[in-house]
Amino acid sequence: MPQIKKLLVANRGEIAVRIIRACQELGIKTVALYSDADKESLHVRMADQAVCIGPPLPARSYLNMNIILSACRATKADAIHPGYGFLAENAEFSEACSQNHIRFVGPSGDVIRKMGNKIAAREAAAAVNVPIVPGKKEGVRNLEEVIPVAETIGYPLLLKAAAGGGGRGIQFVDDERNLKEALLRAQAEAQAAFGDGTLYVEKLIKNARHVEVQVLLDEYGNGIHLGERDCSLQRRHQKLLEESPCTVIDDGLRKELTQAGLAFARSVGYSSAGTVEFIFDQDEKRFYFMEMNTRIQVEHPVTEMLTGVDIIKEQIRIAAGEKLSISQEQVVSRGHAIECRINAEDPTKDFSPNPGTITKIVFPGGPGVRTDSHCYSGYNISPFYDSLIAKLIVMDRNRQETIRRMERALKEFEVQGIATTVPFHLKVLQDPQFLSGDYNTRWIEGSFLKKNH
Repeated sequence: MPQIKKLLVANRGEIAVRIIRACQELGIKTVALYSDADKESLHVRMADQAVCIGPPLPARSYLNMNIILSACRATKADAIHPGYGFLAENAEFSEACSQNHIRFVGPSGDVIRKMGNKIAAREAAAAVNVPIVPGKKEGVRNLEEVIPVAETIGYPLLLKAAAGGGGRGIQFVDDERNLKEALLRAQAEAQAAFGDGTLYVEKLIKNARHVEVQVLLDEYGNGIHLGERDCSLQRRHQKLLEESPCTVIDDGLRKELTQAGLAFARSVGYSSAGTVEFIFDQDEKRFYFMEMNTRIQVEHPVTEMLTGVDIIKEQIRIAAGEKLSISQEQVVSRGHAIECRINAEDPTKDFSPNPGTITKIVFPGGPGVRTDSHCYSGYNISPFYDSLIAKLIVMDRNRQETIRRMERALKEFEVQGIATTVPFHLKVLQDPQFLSGDYNTRWIEGSFLKKNH
């Protein structure tokens, strides 16, 4: 790949390790960035070069565009991969890379900006006849603007940050009595997280599944989808476990869903790996556009396990100006896959973060088992960042066998020195409701945690 000889990874943790591995297989040199807190992290050891970019606070390190661009110039890197989180969906960063003649492994700043505004994204979906959840297309800023919408679509409803993402700035509203308080909370969260208190209103679909479509598009007009993932097991709007394929949609709906996701991505001029997220109404058997994530997803290995497509490599090839290396006809999905996010959290204490030193860690193995992690025995989990320490992904011939394999793998997963969410995942896998597939996005908080408290 002559256009990219050296790539700088503007991230940390397991995704930094994942990107470096892909680069090594592509013959690309790598530069790792790290804060003072990440000096001993695995991605620093693996990269060809490593540059310290400041103290642990993200605003002074991983979110500092100027110092990252300076590190890129100093190391003569040709490209930057932002991973997920931090600057991955920052339009200004994408544009700054372009202005400095650095290839950004992701879409253009214009596309990131448009998709980052959830109101604009909904309008774009409606323009190409992709269904959107009933609600108000325009943003709202006060109670007087929300009340007429609530009266039209009815309760329950959702207030969501227009500039939002990551589950922040979202409030459920059961009835009019809770509307004012929920509005103020959502606006405060949105303003604090995104610097913009604008909200939008949509109908709450009670019996919903969160289903997303993985897409890949290059700058030559070629585009494919890699099927769908079910990400319905969530707590506080944060995904805990993902699986594919989704068990509650048939082949006809699957075709409609994946084609809608790809058509939407094409319509906004997308180029890179991306994910189009939908809400599926299990009662009405209808899906609705929710948003598009303009980056690699945490749960991308689920799709890689089923299709054999290396999504990170495709991302890098697209950024290098190459065409997609695979056509839609060549995409074949086999079996079933599940990913469990292993966090340094204590499920017995309301999932409170549990930083500290991992005195011992043993990853599971065997057929159809993959572990993505940046941790090792003796590694110190910092309190400054996300608590994700590993992703455990397994696949087998069908859902039942995959669940059994995941259960076996979780029991092999040994971590000493800190509390993790491994026991929580084992309980989920053994729950009759999960085993039956009869659950929705509110099941973990509304039922499972209450009976397992």
